[in-house]
Amino acid sequence: MTDTIWAPDLTQFPGPKYLALSRALREAIRSGALAQGAQLPTVRDLAWKIGATPGTVSRAYQLATQEGLLAATVGRGTFVAAAAPRLGPTQSLFTERDPGLVTGLVDLRSPQLPDVGQGAALAASLRRMADAMAPDCVDYPSQRAEAPLRAAICDWLADRVLGPATADDVALTLGGQSAVGLIFQCCLRGERPVVLTEDLAYPGFRHAARLSRAEVVGVELDQHGLRPDALEAACRRHGPQVLCLTTEAQNPTAARMPEARRAEIAAIAQHHDLQVLEDDCYSIAESSAPAIRALAPERTWYVGSFSKSISAALRFGYIICPSGMGHTGRLTAQHSYFALPRPVSDLCLDLLTSGVAADLRRKVQAEFADRLQLIVNCLGAHDLGWQPGLPFVWLRLPSGWRVSTFARMAEAEGVLVRSADEYALVHGRSPNAVRLAIAGGIPRAQLEAALLRLARLLARPPAELAV
Repeated sequence: MTDTIWAPDLTQFPGPKYLALSRALREAIRSGALAQGAQLPTVRDLAWKIGATPGTVSRAYQLATQEGLLAATVGRGTFVAAAAPRLGPTQSLFTERDPGLVTGLVDLRSPQLPDVGQGAALAASLRRMADAMAPDCVDYPSQRAEAPLRAAICDWLADRVLGPATADDVALTLGGQSAVGLIFQCCLRGERPVVLTEDLAYPGFRHAARLSRAEVVGVELDQHGLRPDALEAACRRHGPQVLCLTTEAQNPTAARMPEARRAEIAAIAQHHDLQVLEDDCYSIAESSAPAIRALAPERTWYVGSFSKSISAALRFGYIICPSGMGHTGRLTAQHSYFALPRPVSDLCLDLLTSGVAADLRRKVQAEFADRLQLIVNCLGAHDLGWQPGLPFVWLRLPSGWRVSTFARMAEAEGVLVRSADEYALVHGRSPNAVRLAIAGGIPRAQLEAALLRLARLLARPPAELAV
């Protein structure tokens, strides 16, 4: 069944046109005026019918798609997918590894830490904790008891230029994704707040924003990261409340933002009273460049975790909150989960104060550096974006390849890659590129063989796509 004639009366729904249209869509689907399977008018057709811009219609369709009401199919159009919004998330945050499913495949979709003795180190730390276990482990954990761990995090970040930051500015979280959600809880307000992200960005930003009932708007990137002119335009057009970005290690492009660009971004955020979520989870090498947190300490929430440098299993993360906002961050954490579980906080404190965490990080960095060099040696003849210390590279495909075809043929060769469209917003820009992550858990020879298969594949684009 199709219905390409539908044109709602938006005067029944107050507010901005894109919100009015999204409400009209919701009401039409709930009432049965648009039945499940019905095809919606094209963006341009509906925009003409209701006297709106195509961008307005596209935003409304995007909202309804995020709620699970609509489904867009490339080449066919947009259809009614359900009679009511789905409850909870509608998309997985990441692709879980299924050993039974990917046996024999080299999985380069998500970075995997190398085993540099984490198990033995954590076991030794747990034994020390058991010997020193206090008798008060029957009550709820408290934010007050985490003060020594918050101070240890400040020492851990001594190789970063973050501006004025003390233990009072730190909030501890259950990993980096938990930190993103906590920041949104602190900062977002109103019925439909707007969050800005880079137009190619870590998917966890948009998933957390949706849980907070926020609209996500992408801001264009260039080779140096987020474009200041595009950010200024987005601020004027959308009135956003939070900007999510990465300055040291843009995910997925591996770009590093120059200092002058960081200063421009900070100035725009200050002018538009924009809160900044600065994600530094992927950057594990030291940096002398000032973070946005150092340039605009009154509004920047700096996020880090142990997942990319020590162990993802710990689910330990932290936020350096804006100056004077540490109590707010910790109070929000308290309302969400009281505090970190005592075994986790005690274990992480021991790892930091004993020097074990720093030793593990050095070993992980060394192994990542060796494997990154292997990737560059095998694929360096192609357009490759990378940085020392990063566990992934950004491969722009040569002429003759489409990303969907390359990913499919790479899998046929026994290699799983992550395409650019997994980082793009709905209806957003998706370049002809893939991200290749370092697989730290497979033998080096197996990784090299997989990379050489990719190199041979890149050198032979399908004839029908050749230019």
